[in-house]
Amino acid sequence: MSFPGPTAAAYDRAITMFSPEGRLYQVLYASEAVRQGWTSLGLRTRDYVILAAEKRRFSSFLDLDAMEKIYKVDDHIGATFAGIGGDGRVLIDYIRFVAIRHRLVYGEPAGVEYVVRAVADLKQAYTQHGGVRPFGVSLIVGGVDDGQPRLFRTEPGGQYFGFYAVAVGMGEETVYSTFEKKYRVDLKLEEALDLVVEALARVRIASAKEKREEALKDFHEMIEIALVEAGKPVFRKLNRQEIREIVDRVLPRLG
Repeated sequence: MSFPGPTAAAYDRAITMFSPEGRLYQVLYASEAVRQGWTSLGLRTRDYVILAAEKRRFSSFLDLDAMEKIYKVDDHIGATFAGIGGDGRVLIDYIRFVAIRHRLVYGEPAGVEYVVRAVADLKQAYTQHGGVRPFGVSLIVGGVDDGQPRLFRTEPGGQYFGFYAVAVGMGEETVYSTFEKKYRVDLKLEEALDLVVEALARVRIASAKEKREEALKDFHEMIEIALVEAGKPVFRKLNRQEIREIVDRVLPRLG
Protein backbone atom coordinates (compact mmCIF):
# COMPACT_ATOMS: atom_id res chain seq x y z
CA MET A 1 0.00 0.00 0.00
CA SER A 2 1.26 3.49 -0.81
CA PHE A 3 0.61 6.30 1.65
CA PRO A 4 0.59 10.03 0.95
CA GLY A 5 3.89 11.86 0.81
CA PRO A 6 4.52 15.30 2.33
CA THR A 7 2.95 17.17 -0.59
CA ALA A 8 -0.22 15.07 -0.50
CA ALA A 9 -0.62 14.86 3.28
CA ALA A 10 -3.47 17.38 3.34
CA TYR A 11 -5.70 14.94 1.48
CA ASP A 12 -5.88 12.53 4.43
CA ARG A 13 -7.33 15.06 6.88
CA ALA A 14 -10.96 14.44 5.91
CA ILE A 15 -12.73 11.31 4.75
CA THR A 16 -14.64 13.29 2.11
CA MET A 17 -11.54 14.62 0.33
CA PHE A 18 -10.22 12.80 -2.72
CA SER A 19 -6.52 12.93 -3.50
CA PRO A 20 -5.39 13.93 -7.01
CA GLU A 21 -5.03 10.19 -7.72
CA GLY A 22 -8.68 9.60 -6.85
CA ARG A 23 -8.01 7.96 -3.49
CA LEU A 24 -9.62 8.32 -0.09
CA TYR A 25 -6.63 7.97 2.20
CA GLN A 26 -8.71 7.31 5.30
CA VAL A 27 -10.11 4.23 3.58
CA LEU A 28 -6.56 3.10 2.78
CA TYR A 29 -5.64 3.51 6.44
CA ALA A 30 -8.67 1.46 7.46
CA SER A 31 -7.55 -1.29 5.09
CA GLU A 32 -4.14 -1.25 6.75
CA ALA A 33 -5.83 -1.78 10.14
CA VAL A 34 -7.45 -4.89 8.66
CA ARG A 35 -4.08 -6.23 7.49
CA GLN A 36 -2.71 -5.93 11.01
CA GLY A 37 -5.60 -7.84 12.57
CA TRP A 38 -5.64 -11.46 13.66
CA THR A 39 -6.27 -13.83 10.78
CA SER A 40 -9.76 -15.01 9.88
CA LEU A 41 -10.75 -17.16 6.93
CA GLY A 42 -13.60 -18.93 5.24
CA LEU A 43 -14.12 -21.53 2.56
CA ARG A 44 -17.08 -23.17 0.90
CA THR A 45 -17.48 -26.60 -0.58
CA ARG A 46 -20.47 -28.13 -2.31
CA ASP A 47 -21.95 -29.15 1.03
CA TYR A 48 -20.54 -26.79 3.67
CA VAL A 49 -19.37 -23.29 4.43
CA ILE A 50 -16.66 -23.13 7.10
CA LEU A 51 -15.36 -20.14 9.06
CA ALA A 52 -12.18 -20.18 11.14
CA ALA A 53 -10.17 -17.60 13.06
CA GLU A 54 -7.10 -17.37 15.24
CA LYS A 55 -6.79 -15.82 18.68
CA ARG A 56 -3.61 -14.51 20.28
CA ARG A 57 -2.67 -14.46 23.94
CA PHE A 58 -1.49 -10.88 24.53
CA SER A 59 -1.61 -11.32 28.31
CA SER A 60 -0.88 -14.32 30.53
CA PHE A 61 -4.10 -13.48 32.41
CA LEU A 62 -6.29 -13.55 29.31
CA ASP A 63 -9.33 -15.84 29.36
CA LEU A 64 -9.39 -17.23 25.82
CA ASP A 65 -12.81 -18.82 26.32
CA ALA A 66 -14.27 -15.35 26.87
CA MET A 67 -12.80 -14.07 23.60
CA GLU A 68 -15.01 -14.63 20.56
CA LYS A 69 -13.90 -14.33 16.93
CA ILE A 70 -16.71 -16.16 15.13
CA TYR A 71 -20.31 -15.06 15.67
CA LYS A 72 -23.73 -16.47 14.95
CA VAL A 73 -25.73 -13.98 12.88
CA ASP A 74 -28.82 -16.12 12.27
CA ASP A 75 -29.61 -19.83 12.36
CA HIS A 76 -28.04 -20.25 8.92
CA ILE A 77 -25.41 -17.47 8.89
CA GLY A 78 -22.13 -16.88 10.72
CA ALA A 79 -19.49 -14.16 10.52
CA THR A 80 -15.92 -13.42 11.53
CA PHE A 81 -13.62 -10.45 10.96
CA ALA A 82 -10.14 -8.95 11.09
CA GLY A 83 -9.27 -5.42 12.09
CA ILE A 84 -10.36 -3.18 14.94
CA GLY A 85 -12.27 -5.35 17.39
CA GLY A 86 -14.74 -2.71 18.50
CA ASP A 87 -15.69 -1.94 14.90
CA GLY A 88 -16.19 -5.63 14.22
CA ARG A 89 -18.44 -6.09 17.26
CA VAL A 90 -20.63 -3.14 16.24
CA LEU A 91 -21.01 -4.41 12.67
CA ILE A 92 -21.83 -7.94 13.84
CA ASP A 93 -24.59 -6.50 16.03
CA TYR A 94 -25.83 -4.52 13.04
CA ILE A 95 -26.13 -7.48 10.68
CA ARG A 96 -27.82 -9.49 13.44
CA PHE A 97 -30.40 -6.71 13.64
CA VAL A 98 -30.81 -6.76 9.86
CA ALA A 99 -31.39 -10.53 9.90
CA ILE A 100 -33.88 -10.38 12.79
CA ARG A 101 -35.79 -7.49 11.22
CA HIS A 102 -36.10 -9.43 7.95
CA ARG A 103 -37.55 -12.43 9.79
CA LEU A 104 -40.07 -10.28 11.63
CA VAL A 105 -41.18 -8.34 8.56
CA TYR A 106 -41.22 -11.10 5.95
CA GLY A 107 -41.60 -14.26 8.04
CA GLU A 108 -38.59 -15.95 6.45
CA PRO A 109 -34.83 -15.98 6.97
CA ALA A 110 -32.74 -13.29 5.28
CA GLY A 111 -30.47 -14.26 2.43
CA VAL A 112 -26.74 -14.26 3.05
CA GLU A 113 -26.07 -11.64 0.39
CA TYR A 114 -28.93 -9.52 1.73
CA VAL A 115 -27.25 -9.03 5.13
CA VAL A 116 -23.84 -8.62 3.48
CA ARG A 117 -25.14 -5.87 1.21
CA ALA A 118 -26.73 -4.13 4.21
CA VAL A 119 -23.47 -3.97 6.15
CA ALA A 120 -21.53 -2.99 3.01
CA ASP A 121 -23.97 -0.11 2.46
CA LEU A 122 -23.36 1.05 6.03
CA LYS A 123 -19.61 0.91 5.52
CA GLN A 124 -19.89 2.90 2.31
CA ALA A 125 -21.98 5.58 4.04
CA TYR A 126 -19.11 6.10 6.49
CA THR A 127 -16.81 7.07 3.60
CA GLN A 128 -18.83 10.12 2.46
CA HIS A 129 -19.75 12.08 5.59
CA GLY A 130 -17.65 14.52 7.57
CA GLY A 131 -17.17 13.88 11.26
CA VAL A 132 -16.96 10.09 10.92
CA ARG A 133 -14.26 7.61 9.97
CA PRO A 134 -14.41 4.36 7.99
CA PHE A 135 -14.86 1.09 9.86
CA GLY A 136 -11.41 -0.45 10.19
CA VAL A 137 -12.60 -4.00 9.74
CA SER A 138 -13.29 -6.56 7.02
CA LEU A 139 -16.03 -9.10 7.65
CA ILE A 140 -16.24 -12.62 6.29
CA VAL A 141 -19.85 -13.78 6.21
CA GLY A 142 -20.84 -17.35 5.37
CA GLY A 143 -24.13 -19.19 5.29
CA VAL A 144 -26.59 -21.20 3.24
CA ASP A 145 -29.27 -19.92 0.85
CA ASP A 146 -31.76 -22.39 -0.63
CA GLY A 147 -29.40 -25.27 0.03
CA GLN A 148 -26.38 -23.49 -1.50
CA PRO A 149 -23.34 -22.43 0.57
CA ARG A 150 -22.48 -18.74 0.18
CA LEU A 151 -19.35 -16.87 1.28
CA PHE A 152 -18.62 -13.14 1.14
CA ARG A 153 -15.99 -10.64 2.25
CA THR A 154 -16.71 -6.96 2.87
CA GLU A 155 -14.10 -4.22 2.59
CA PRO A 156 -13.71 -1.00 4.64
CA GLY A 157 -14.78 1.11 1.65
CA GLY A 158 -18.10 -0.70 1.27
CA GLN A 159 -17.29 -3.18 -1.49
CA TYR A 160 -18.21 -6.83 -1.10
CA PHE A 161 -17.36 -9.90 -3.14
CA GLY A 162 -18.33 -13.56 -3.19
CA PHE A 163 -15.62 -16.18 -2.74
CA TYR A 164 -14.98 -19.90 -2.70
CA ALA A 165 -12.14 -19.35 -0.22
CA VAL A 166 -11.07 -16.12 1.44
CA ALA A 167 -8.88 -14.75 4.22
CA VAL A 168 -8.29 -11.44 5.99
CA GLY A 169 -5.75 -10.24 8.52
CA MET A 170 -2.01 -10.45 9.04
CA GLY A 171 -1.76 -14.03 7.76
CA GLU A 172 -3.80 -13.50 4.59
CA GLU A 173 -0.95 -14.27 2.18
CA THR A 174 0.03 -17.45 4.03
CA VAL A 175 -3.56 -18.68 4.00
CA TYR A 176 -3.95 -18.01 0.28
CA SER A 177 -0.69 -19.83 -0.41
CA THR A 178 -2.04 -22.88 1.43
CA PHE A 179 -5.43 -22.68 -0.27
CA GLU A 180 -3.89 -22.40 -3.74
CA LYS A 181 -2.12 -25.71 -3.24
CA LYS A 182 -4.90 -27.75 -1.65
CA TYR A 183 -8.34 -26.18 -2.02
CA ARG A 184 -10.98 -27.91 -4.15
CA VAL A 185 -14.69 -27.21 -4.21
CA ASP A 186 -15.42 -30.94 -3.82
CA LEU A 187 -13.52 -31.31 -0.53
CA LYS A 188 -15.15 -33.58 2.01
CA LEU A 189 -15.86 -32.12 5.45
CA GLU A 190 -12.84 -33.72 7.13
CA GLU A 191 -10.55 -32.53 4.33
CA ALA A 192 -11.92 -28.98 4.51
CA LEU A 193 -11.52 -28.82 8.29
CA ASP A 194 -7.97 -30.13 8.01
CA LEU A 195 -7.22 -27.45 5.42
CA VAL A 196 -8.42 -24.51 7.52
CA VAL A 197 -6.49 -25.77 10.55
CA GLU A 198 -3.36 -26.25 8.46
CA ALA A 199 -3.68 -22.72 7.06
CA LEU A 200 -3.99 -21.18 10.53
CA ALA A 201 -1.13 -23.31 11.86
CA ARG A 202 1.13 -22.08 9.06
CA VAL A 203 0.13 -18.50 9.88
CA ARG A 204 1.07 -19.09 13.50
CA ILE A 205 4.44 -20.61 12.57
CA ALA A 206 5.25 -17.83 10.09
CA SER A 207 4.49 -15.02 12.53
CA ALA A 208 5.85 -16.53 15.75
CA LYS A 209 9.07 -15.31 17.34
CA GLU A 210 9.51 -18.49 19.38
CA LYS A 211 10.38 -21.96 18.14
CA ARG A 212 7.80 -23.97 16.23
CA GLU A 213 7.05 -26.36 19.10
CA GLU A 214 6.43 -23.47 21.47
CA ALA A 215 4.39 -21.54 18.90
CA LEU A 216 2.02 -24.47 18.39
CA LYS A 217 1.72 -25.35 22.06
CA ASP A 218 -1.98 -25.46 22.99
CA PHE A 219 -2.79 -24.46 19.41
CA HIS A 220 -6.26 -26.01 19.70
CA GLU A 221 -7.08 -23.33 22.28
CA MET A 222 -6.01 -20.53 19.95
CA ILE A 223 -8.47 -21.08 17.10
CA GLU A 224 -12.22 -21.12 16.54
CA ILE A 225 -14.07 -23.03 13.83
CA ALA A 226 -17.73 -22.94 12.82
CA LEU A 227 -19.70 -24.40 9.94
CA VAL A 228 -23.08 -24.51 8.26
CA GLU A 229 -24.17 -27.59 6.32
CA ALA A 230 -26.09 -27.11 3.08
CA GLY A 231 -28.49 -29.95 3.77
CA LYS A 232 -29.12 -28.83 7.35
CA PRO A 233 -28.55 -25.06 7.46
CA VAL A 234 -27.83 -24.64 11.16
CA PHE A 235 -24.82 -22.60 12.31
CA ARG A 236 -22.65 -24.63 14.66
CA LYS A 237 -19.37 -23.94 16.43
CA LEU A 238 -17.00 -26.81 16.99
CA ASN A 239 -16.22 -27.46 20.64
CA ARG A 240 -12.72 -27.62 22.12
CA GLN A 241 -12.48 -31.42 21.88
CA GLU A 242 -13.53 -31.47 18.22
CA ILE A 243 -10.93 -28.84 17.39
CA ARG A 244 -8.25 -30.71 19.30
CA GLU A 245 -8.91 -33.89 17.33
CA ILE A 246 -8.43 -31.97 14.06
CA VAL A 247 -5.28 -30.25 15.33
CA ASP A 248 -3.80 -33.57 16.50
CA ARG A 249 -4.48 -35.00 13.04
CA VAL A 250 -3.03 -32.05 11.10
CA LEU A 251 0.06 -30.87 12.97
CA PRO A 252 2.12 -34.08 12.48
CA ARG A 253 1.60 -33.73 8.73
CA LEU A 254 2.96 -30.19 8.45
CA GLY A 255 6.18 -29.96 6.45
